[in-house]
Amino acid sequence: MEMRQARLDAVLDRALTDLSGSYGGFMIHLGNRLGLYRAMAGAGPLSAEEVAHRAGCAERYVQEWLNSQVAGGYVAYHPASRTYELGTEEAAVLADEDSALFFPNAWQVVASMWADEERSVEAFRTGRGVAWGEHDGRLFCGVAAFYRNGYRTHLVRDWLPALDGMVARLEAGARVADVGCGHGHSTLLMAQAFPQSRFWGFDPHAASIEEARRNAEAAGLGDRVVFEVRDAAGYPALEYDLICFFDCLHDLGAPDLALRHAAESLAPDGSVMMVEPFAHDRVEDNVGPVGRLYYSASSVLCCAHAISEGGRHVLGAQAGEARLAQLARANGLSRFRRAAETSFNLVLEARP
Repeated sequence: MEMRQARLDAVLDRALTDLSGSYGGFMIHLGNRLGLYRAMAGAGPLSAEEVAHRAGCAERYVQEWLNSQVAGGYVAYHPASRTYELGTEEAAVLADEDSALFFPNAWQVVASMWADEERSVEAFRTGRGVAWGEHDGRLFCGVAAFYRNGYRTHLVRDWLPALDGMVARLEAGARVADVGCGHGHSTLLMAQAFPQSRFWGFDPHAASIEEARRNAEAAGLGDRVVFEVRDAAGYPALEYDLICFFDCLHDLGAPDLALRHAAESLAPDGSVMMVEPFAHDRVEDNVGPVGRLYYSASSVLCCAHAISEGGRHVLGAQAGEARLAQLARANGLSRFRRAAETSFNLVLEARP
């Protein structure tokens, strides 16, 4: 078959861009860990020496790192003064740890993927699963930190008000279950916003529950928030007004059983909220950076965990609204709708 030069050039360019991005991702992670972006944020033009001094690092290393940031388009370089500047917009993405746009923590997930390479290779070859708790520890910290800011921005302000009558119930005093709560950031955000309500966080990963309990005590919420090691179909059915699945339903080996247990555990006229990765229903409609990110993570994380739990349904991170709706309706949640969305999330409400 004859090689088409233009297409070959395009493929090589795409591969080079990916390789450069891989290197650049590590530079972003390093810059975040060393405080280099924070040292530059809001400071205007700085020399390499000034950045190094502010961050407590060696100048020669910092200068080379700065040049990598200039080449990658994250830092501006002023040749006349030989200074470097981090713009306001770049600072929101790279330096502000409370920003919903803050990205550096995501590279901990990438690091965990490389650390778990042999597990993934074996899983692909044998078809066996890889449970969440078997992964490198940077996965848990990276996921918790990366998703926390998005929840902080959208959960109380946008997503809960999008559910039918839910804010009024929470303000009056509701029971809420956060299934697959991880480190408990989503649970605690709701607890802080609605002091009349009680909250339960459930997760099968014991180390995450321990961290969630520490976070609750640090936030002074230990009296209204309970964290327990439970799976998605085994937590107590306490007639909850709201049951939440934050970016986890697609990870479960038996999401059907989890949804049926949720339906049976609701108070009258209660709701199930599913926050899932944004996805269209067809592969060809998920082409692009977001779809690629989710399919890639799904290949070695989401599907691997679902398979480790028996894989009755291996939804993957790009399940799409139609498949989730079908699964919910088949398991006791007949009323289903899209309540809200972002570039990264679908927010779905289901009720019996």
